[in-house]
Amino acid sequence: MKLFVAGSLNMDLVIRAPRIPEQGMTLTGDGFFMNPGGKGANQAVAAAKLGADAYMVGAVGNAFGEELLAVLRGYGVDTRFVARREDVPSGIAVIVVVGGDNRIILDRGANACADGALIARALEGAGAGDLLLVQLETGVGFAAEALRQAKARGMTTLLNPAPALPLPAGVLPLCDYFLPNQTEAQFYTGIYPADEAFCRRCAEALFGQGAKRVLVTLGEAGSVYFSEEESYRSAAYPVTAVDTTAAGDTYVAAFAVRRAEGASVPEAMAFASKASALTVTRRGAQQSIPLRAEVDAL
Repeated sequence: MKLFVAGSLNMDLVIRAPRIPEQGMTLTGDGFFMNPGGKGANQAVAAAKLGADAYMVGAVGNAFGEELLAVLRGYGVDTRFVARREDVPSGIAVIVVVGGDNRIILDRGANACADGALIARALEGAGAGDLLLVQLETGVGFAAEALRQAKARGMTTLLNPAPALPLPAGVLPLCDYFLPNQTEAQFYTGIYPADEAFCRRCAEALFGQGAKRVLVTLGEAGSVYFSEEESYRSAAYPVTAVDTTAAGDTYVAAFAVRRAEGASVPEAMAFASKASALTVTRRGAQQSIPLRAEVDAL
């Protein structure tokens, strides 16, 4: 089984602050550090660290490009399908961490240059049994094209709609799994999934738009899954959060890895909950993602 992650690669610039500054205000922060991130790269690293044969599909630019690729390779991610652009910088994310939560400002940079030709080259040898995982930091057009090409090859497809952006008609039916968080679910349905009943209403609204299977992550409240035939709930593991930067990315990738291995949906959700719980107890993005042995031991 191959798991292709088509998405963003960013260099994260992280600083801790006592609170979010108001307009015109300068605050003194601390703990500044840089580390590779991006939802696509984070999910590819998580997949590799959790045992998948992971392939990254995306683009880097003339700033931080080689650093981003070197780190991916160090975690075991295949980077042969990452394009290099010399005319634009790599993606940059400025992250402010306040009380264990985060606020992010993103410049897409080279991520905006990834295109359908790159997807075609990456998926040339893929087929039934392989998975494609996409997000929206590289733009809706790239994600939609990746989903179309993957379904044409009989692959299993997962869309994590982050950040939430309007989706053209016909995109949701291309997704075998649609995995929003609460804010993203509200964006697409107008319904905030505050509890399981509202989550079901969200899922039904998404089914009406063509979604097949919906998995909503609820932070400390766990996650809920709905298809037309069944539903499941998974509790979150009680931990003290230090940094939530890569928690959602870890959950999504962990779920994909276990489903690819043949685990049931409840088993995959429980595994993903453990993986994301370990992630939030550590600072950073990719370095905070646990190894498979750590998750299995929890």
